[in-house]
Amino acid sequence: MKQMMNMPQNLSMNAPFGLPSTSNPTSAGVPATKDRKMASAEHLVLELSNPDLRENALLELSKKRELFQDLAPLLWNSFGTIAALLQEIVSIYPVLSPPNLTPTQSNRVCNALALLQVDDTEVISFLLSTEIIPLCLRTMEMGSELSKTVEFVATFIVQKILLDDVGLDYICTTAERFFAVGRVLGNMVAAIAEQPSSRLLKHIIRCYLRLSDNPRACDALRSCLPDMLRDATFSTCLREDQTTRRWLQQLLHNVGVSRVPTLQAGAGFDHMLVS
Repeated sequence: MKQMMNMPQNLSMNAPFGLPSTSNPTSAGVPATKDRKMASAEHLVLELSNPDLRENALLELSKKRELFQDLAPLLWNSFGTIAALLQEIVSIYPVLSPPNLTPTQSNRVCNALALLQVDDTEVISFLLSTEIIPLCLRTMEMGSELSKTVEFVATFIVQKILLDDVGLDYICTTAERFFAVGRVLGNMVAAIAEQPSSRLLKHIIRCYLRLSDNPRACDALRSCLPDMLRDATFSTCLREDQTTRRWLQQLLHNVGVSRVPTLQAGAGFDHMLVS
């Protein structure tokens, strides 16, 4: 955050990204279209700091984020942008329970969450210092009542955080954090058994698989992994998805499944309190 506060508000980002000056892009071998895209991205990022222009900027950036090659560092290094995104996300807290999220609010928070999908340890570390994990977990819990898209994006962000070593260590440092994540994932598995969603199930299984990379978390999963991931409940749902089937097989191998225990709240987590 300190580096963000020291950033000038002028978003001339070419030099930090190693791009040549736009005064003569053709001679440097860089297509003019790339410079136009970069200029467009800079303009939209600037608009994120303006509450009156933010909704449209969120929409355009989320739709075109794959086209803007340097969007992630641009968002991270521009003055006030991450704070604006977090403000947008936290603003929906009052309408999560009871669920009163409107379609417009749902779209806005989805677009803001989508822009936080960055694979950078520094960014992950910063996000962990905010309320992003509790918010995502709450959104995942309420997803079916709010919006499937919001639920999916929140799950994907948790997956991204877990895939980073800093994020995995953070979640697995205490039993409380691990159980909070495990409980939400378990509830989502049960919900998917009622209303199948192979797309969402894929990310849930990936989250579990990543958790199993941590030795203490792996021990805990032996007693609290949902029964429905141990049996053939999702065989039809995953029939065409070889990647997710492989992840599930690896997960079951990691936790050494030999029987199907009864899932009990808190089971298998007590030993994680011992250092």
